[in-house]
Amino acid sequence: MTSARSRKSGRAGDDRAERGIPEATVARLPVYLRALTSLSDGDVATASSADLATAAGVNSAKLRKDLSYLGTYGTRGVGYDVNYLRYQIAREIGLTQDWSVVIVGIGNLGRALANYSGFASRGFRLAALLDSDGARVGEVIGDLKVSAVEDLEAVVRDNAVAIGVIATPAEAAQDVCDQLVSAGVSSILNFAPAVLVVPDHVDVRKVDLSIELQILAYHEQRKAQELGALEAGAV
Repeated sequence: MTSARSRKSGRAGDDRAERGIPEATVARLPVYLRALTSLSDGDVATASSADLATAAGVNSAKLRKDLSYLGTYGTRGVGYDVNYLRYQIAREIGLTQDWSVVIVGIGNLGRALANYSGFASRGFRLAALLDSDGARVGEVIGDLKVSAVEDLEAVVRDNAVAIGVIATPAEAAQDVCDQLVSAGVSSILNFAPAVLVVPDHVDVRKVDLSIELQILAYHEQRKAQELGALEAGAV
């Protein structure tokens, strides 16, 4: 699909890929950061690759390869300095500065996201909440008052919004996405069950809970089938 400007569904790569960091590695860096934060909170000063891999739920060879893209290999016989590696990964991801976030769509999911207490501790500042339902406009959730979606451009400008979160019904998602992009937002987290079409400079990450549940259902079905086959063979 083409138009006056190239458009796509999400973005295939970024400058990290150009620097040689694979997208799969980029996707695992937040997992390593979470594991390191947990270790740091437990007063663990150093961790071996095996310990860190276990905490992150990956194998140690993959972890060492991923971290090698950051230019750090740890100290042989000692392991990784937990706080230093934590800082390195946070810097690579971009979490050494605060990112302003706006949530559009304050239904059940949007409300739950708005009440999430982990944004600030992870480098994100929830700047605004917006909804198209006049009954929700003016409602206070946490420290924020819900604004009308018509105010989106001013909200983005006044709060230097970097990331837009879409938690609307599917039929409204593309329109909200277009408004966010038009206002200058170039990173979008999409919870709506819809594929968004965006310009090349915009990054989209999609979270579809129903798809994740369906994948788990598939694995449950496979396990049930395997168990049934084993029981039948034992008869």
